[in-house]
Amino acid sequence: MIVEDAAKSSSSALENPNPNPRARGDEEDDELEEGEIVGDEDSGSSKQSKGIIQQPHPLEHSWTFWFDSPYAKSKQAAWGNSIRPIYTFTTAEEFWSIYNNIHHPSKLAVGADFHCFKFKIEPKWEDPVCANGGKWTMTFPRGKSDTCWLYTLLAMIGEQFDHGDEICGAVVNVRVRQDKISIWTKNASNEAAQLSIGKQWKEFLDYNDTIGFMFHDDAKKLDRGAKNRYTV
Repeated sequence: MIVEDAAKSSSSALENPNPNPRARGDEEDDELEEGEIVGDEDSGSSKQSKGIIQQPHPLEHSWTFWFDSPYAKSKQAAWGNSIRPIYTFTTAEEFWSIYNNIHHPSKLAVGADFHCFKFKIEPKWEDPVCANGGKWTMTFPRGKSDTCWLYTLLAMIGEQFDHGDEICGAVVNVRVRQDKISIWTKNASNEAAQLSIGKQWKEFLDYNDTIGFMFHDDAKKLDRGAKNRYTV
C-alpha cells in the first residue's frame, strides 16, 4: 500500500545511523608506520564524521494542525470562532514528533474536530481557498478511525494524490456514534479532479463503502438537506 510505504519512508527519516561506519577490524589491523603520528590524518575526518547531523526531509507544502474543542464550541456564538491553530510543520521529522505526542481520534472527546490543512488555509467555508470547494467524507464506528486518519495524513503530506494541488486539508470529526474523516478541496466544480481524489483516497485506505462529495455551497444553503453531488 502506498501509504504504508510513505509511513516507512517517513519513519526512516527519523533514524540517524552513522553514514560512514568503520569496521572494527579495520581499526585493529591498522599498524603504525615508524614515525607516524597517531590521529594526525584521521582525527580530523573522524571528528567530522561524528559531527554529521542528519538533514531534515522537507515536505512539498507546510501544514498546520488545528483543533476545535467541544468545550470551547459551547461558549462561542458563531461557528468557527473556537478553531485554533496548534502547530505548523514543514518536515517529515516535525510531523512525526507532533503526531506521536498528540491524542489520536479515539482519545478525543466527543464533539472534537481535529484538522490538518495547508499552511495559511483556514479550515472554514469562509476561507477564500475553500469557498468554492467541497469535501469527500468517510464514516467509521466510534473510536475506529485512528489508522485511516494517519494514512490520510500521510497520503496528503506525502503528495500521493494526482490532484494534490486541489486539496486544502483534512479533518476528523469525533461524534457520539461515529467518527468522520473528510478531505476538503478547492474547486468543487472540477468533477474530474474530485473523482480522482475520491477514488485514490479509497484505494489508499482500502475503504470499500461508497463515499460522497458535497459542495460547501450546498451545505451552507441547505444545511442537513444538502445532497452529495459525486459518489465513488
